[in-house]
Amino acid sequence: MIISFTVLLKIYSYKMLVPFFIKNPQVTVLAAILLLIIIMDPIGNVPVFLSILKNIPIERRRIIIVRELLIALVILLFFMFVGRYILQLLDIDQSSLGITGGIILFIIAIRMIFPGTKPIFSHNENTEPLIVPLAVPMLAGPSAIAAVILFMAQEPNRWVEWTFVVFVACLITGIILISSEALGRKLGNRALIAIERLMGILLIMVSVDFILDGLKQTFNI
Repeated sequence: MIISFTVLLKIYSYKMLVPFFIKNPQVTVLAAILLLIIIMDPIGNVPVFLSILKNIPIERRRIIIVRELLIALVILLFFMFVGRYILQLLDIDQSSLGITGGIILFIIAIRMIFPGTKPIFSHNENTEPLIVPLAVPMLAGPSAIAAVILFMAQEPNRWVEWTFVVFVACLITGIILISSEALGRKLGNRALIAIERLMGILLIMVSVDFILDGLKQTFNI
């Protein structure tokens, strides 16, 4: 039930909340927090976190998760304040950002559905993961970065509220991920694999939608 509800919210966020935010700049702080949490998808990331941290001692896992969350928080805040200026400097418009993000998400989704013999995100199992792939792109990925840039671009005078939004979203995401061990035990390995592939299928639909929207904006269709 939890997974199904999260999946529905994820689809709803891309189809309804994002357009609503664009058309209604006076979006509430609560709606912005909900949108960012859905994009960061902490429940959907549980299988990946468990897989990457499986060889790490349990008492060390929470420290790593908190560290990666702090790194993701810094990255999101950085792009929230300077992201739009970087895009302007590089002369990158929104359509190009959408197409590029869609292609990246599509590749990740294919690997989630057809993992093969190698994990989706390669890492040295003898060392702790640092920044990649937990902080980036699992938490502070292209979609989350685009969202915080959009927050600031719409209403830069509300920067205190947007900062609060990022902090709260990361806090809630951290609570869920720290509890990932308990979720993993309750759901089981087969259920986690099924969830990962289901999220991959949904991610393909989202990525194709990103690409199509980018093409429509590029060619004014």
